[in-house]
Amino acid sequence: MFDELIAKLILLKRSFAKKYSGSAHIQEILPTSSSNEINIDDNHLQILHDFANKNPIYFNSYDEKIDGVNCTVYEGDINEYWLNSIKHGSSCQPFYPTWIVSAYILTLISQHLGYKELIDIGSGDGRIAFCSSFLGLNSHSFEIDEGLVELQKIISKKTNNFFYPQCKDALELDFSELNFEKPIFFIGGLPQMGGDILATSIIKKIKNNPKISHNIGMVFAGTNSRRQLASNTNNGGWNSLVEKYNLDIFDCVSLPTVWTFDQESETPYIYSKFRQL
Repeated sequence: MFDELIAKLILLKRSFAKKYSGSAHIQEILPTSSSNEINIDDNHLQILHDFANKNPIYFNSYDEKIDGVNCTVYEGDINEYWLNSIKHGSSCQPFYPTWIVSAYILTLISQHLGYKELIDIGSGDGRIAFCSSFLGLNSHSFEIDEGLVELQKIISKKTNNFFYPQCKDALELDFSELNFEKPIFFIGGLPQMGGDILATSIIKKIKNNPKISHNIGMVFAGTNSRRQLASNTNNGGWNSLVEKYNLDIFDCVSLPTVWTFDQESETPYIYSKFRQL
């Protein structure tokens, strides 16, 4: 049910990328209102714009019509946070966000699939946790970098959307302390940039918790870049982990992110669960 929306969003992004003439470090677009081309709830769009307007990484915005769709362009700079986030070791990818509208679609899909809790591991500025909170999921945001956690707290307070960011190392988290019913985990980091280390640790802990392991979903951010993938080209680079831990891939959603802004391919998000034996 989301395929048409995603396809139109990708076309919109590619048109924007071709005509963008600015020099901002990061840039993204948000439709200003629902339309036949981009059908998103207007109240939800207002909340997404509020996130952008209250987020200190964005320093400028302006309105622009792209392929007949009224949009707001947001320009930002994440250098300060990127430099601070690279100090945390090989399992932690530097801060590079997905687009706000992409985070919204990912959480909307998770809600549609019936998940009750969303756990964002390596949550950056908290955009996925933010979206899951206003969509009614029980949201948990874990980020190792204290600067990014403070950024999340600023956004949470200014938007009155409380998604409760926590500054914790996911490798040391004890999920048995959390009372989950049907959770979905978003694992931050590409597989070739430490994400595999993080994902392996999370999966082992989940498998050791029989109360939730049969009812859990996991989402991995992948890449279609041949240069980054080397020989591991399947499932966005996650194929080795998928095979090792008997995961079932039940969906793959490709969406715009900061790191694919100037590319013809988008970032694949791999939805998976433990295979029922």
